[in-house]
Amino acid sequence: MLFSSPPWDEVVYWALDLETGGLDARKDPIIAVGMVPLRAGVIRLGEAYRTLVRPASGARVAPDSVRAHQLVGGELREAPPLNVVLPEIDRRIREGALLVHQRSIDVTFLRRDFERYRIGWPKPPVVDTVDLLVKAAEKARFLRPDASAELPALNLSAARRANGLPAYPAHDPLMDAIATAELFLVLRRRLGAKKLRDLC
Repeated sequence: MLFSSPPWDEVVYWALDLETGGLDARKDPIIAVGMVPLRAGVIRLGEAYRTLVRPASGARVAPDSVRAHQLVGGELREAPPLNVVLPEIDRRIREGALLVHQRSIDVTFLRRDFERYRIGWPKPPVVDTVDLLVKAAEKARFLRPDASAELPALNLSAARRANGLPAYPAHDPLMDAIATAELFLVLRRRLGAKKLRDLC
């Protein structure tokens, strides 16, 4: 028997993007956070949350990372520390579902730091637009066996282009959270997802 699941548009989704000091979740710090909610299937820009994060003393920001997000040490020195930012993230994601583009990065870093600061992970349902892109490609192949067997573009900017969405500047956490939320709405429609379980 399938588990009970609310209609997709009765769930509050917090689209989240992190900028980090590198891609190694064992040591690289979170240095910026962007979040925006979807309520009743509508992106609520007025409730967006964006902050830089001051890395802990001794945490290193990799040069390759700086080239991507253009955040330098001077900008981060005056930012709030992670122990101030994490409760803001926690409060939001406890409202419903967490929406990300590539959970293997964002959720891994978040869970690491929730554990480090002894904040109980709220175990939100996680909706990943990368997973939805793969599901949409599989659905297209099922409906049209002659459709390409190649994986769809999984990079956020490329996936948006492939789905008719405008280009936004990359590596700004709030812009990437908004970009993820918009891509989610397109993919939800393409998949015909009616329940939260159809998206997780």
